[in-house]
Amino acid sequence: MYLVYKPEGSDEPKRWRYQPRKLMSAEREMLEKRTGKNFTEFTVDVQKGNSQCRRALLFMYLKREHPGIRYEDVDFAWDELTLEHSKGELREMRNQVEGTVPAEQRDAVLAKLDEEIEQAFEDPEEEGKASLPIAA
Repeated sequence: MYLVYKPEGSDEPKRWRYQPRKLMSAEREMLEKRTGKNFTEFTVDVQKGNSQCRRALLFMYLKREHPGIRYEDVDFAWDELTLEHSKGELREMRNQVEGTVPAEQRDAVLAKLDEEIEQAFEDPEEEGKASLPIAA
């Protein structure tokens, strides 16, 4: 999964691979402190669209590149920050549809996933080993 930031006026979006299980303890603790949520709640709320969680996550990634940035400096319009699945993650989801989605909905779900796969970012590092970014 990727956190994608495209502020108004920028030519290219900034894309960070979001792998909750790979974040270091200091970053996880900062995210918990900023949001008041334990890390498992945080990861779920990021995917649900919690604005505070997404702001804290954007701050974390920006701070990696710009150590002097302050949390107060991180502000974004809702359509400037998105979470996107990679092609590999979407293919993994598609493989799981067979056993989990009722037959009457399966064709529609598969068609939607195929559409998303077509447009998704291909991550060369993920080849053959994509997994869904859920922290537990």
